[in-house]
Amino acid sequence: MKKVHLFSATMLALALAGNVRAQDHSSAASPSKFYLKVTGGYFFSVFPGQFPNVGPFPPQDLHTEYNPTRPNPLDTISRKVLTGSYGEGARGGIAVGYNINKYMAVEASFNYYHSRKNLMTKNLTTAAGSGKQLTSVESRGYVNAVDFAPALVLNPGFEKVNPYVRVGMVLPLWGRLYIDTDVDQLTSPAGIPPGTMVHTVIHRKEEVKPNITIGFQGAIGVSFYVSPRIDIFVEGEYRNVPVRSKEKEVTAFEQTNNIVNASTGAVVAPLPTQPTRGLSDLSVAEKHTKYVTTLDKNSNTPVNQIGSKVFYRNDNEPSNDLKSYINIGGLGANAGIKIKL
Repeated sequence: MKKVHLFSATMLALALAGNVRAQDHSSAASPSKFYLKVTGGYFFSVFPGQFPNVGPFPPQDLHTEYNPTRPNPLDTISRKVLTGSYGEGARGGIAVGYNINKYMAVEASFNYYHSRKNLMTKNLTTAAGSGKQLTSVESRGYVNAVDFAPALVLNPGFEKVNPYVRVGMVLPLWGRLYIDTDVDQLTSPAGIPPGTMVHTVIHRKEEVKPNITIGFQGAIGVSFYVSPRIDIFVEGEYRNVPVRSKEKEVTAFEQTNNIVNASTGAVVAPLPTQPTRGLSDLSVAEKHTKYVTTLDKNSNTPVNQIGSKVFYRNDNEPSNDLKSYINIGGLGANAGIKIKL
């Protein structure tokens, strides 16, 4: 009887030990349902559109010629509408995911995006006959943004090579459209010495803040098994993220005015009336802009301009301008690593 009891106890101990080993093995082979993804990629614009105005300058590459002997001294040599998109650029991000089951997961990613610079306006005026440059205005803009992108991921559950589809939303958390404008101008105002001109150089930097918006994301990719806890993946992704302007602020402004020799361009002396102008010299209306859907007689719009200084209906209040729209979405390719936690 004692032998039977001993045999039974031994078999029970072996069974329990085997069950524990099986659980340990199963636990090692089945990592947590949570995972982490690190992604980097590059996107290209898909549907380019016309860029918004930069202050008084439309989105055009305009070349005019100045001839003072004509009734209309400015003659258009060439004009081209500037189009493009802020959807082209580099994007990197980190995502946390949860496998609901073998075939379905949910993800939440945070992404940083930096677009390429786009030529937004170009205005060149040359003198008739000599081709001498009288005025050059050039503006270039780019976007930096951070977004939150929740998504649903579907896959067939293959182990080694697993294709998948991801669909979801894009919620921009922060973003800015930065616009750099450079002006180089020669003028001949009254009161300067004969044989001289006034050379004006301006550098201006603006930040356009967006309204809250919601976009769409969709991707098709393939995940490749590397180890029980690591996969690598490649994917093609499309994003549609329309953004409209909310307000704008001039964050940098530098202007110098010098009297120069009309033939050689050598500086004779600073312009006595206004040798320089900086950010602190701008009025509230020049520095701040609030975008609206409609401009009317009550809007704070320009009424006059002397040199580079613009006068508004109320110089002590933000100016008004029409809302503009850009798209920071596009079609791109991503690659990255997936770590199963």
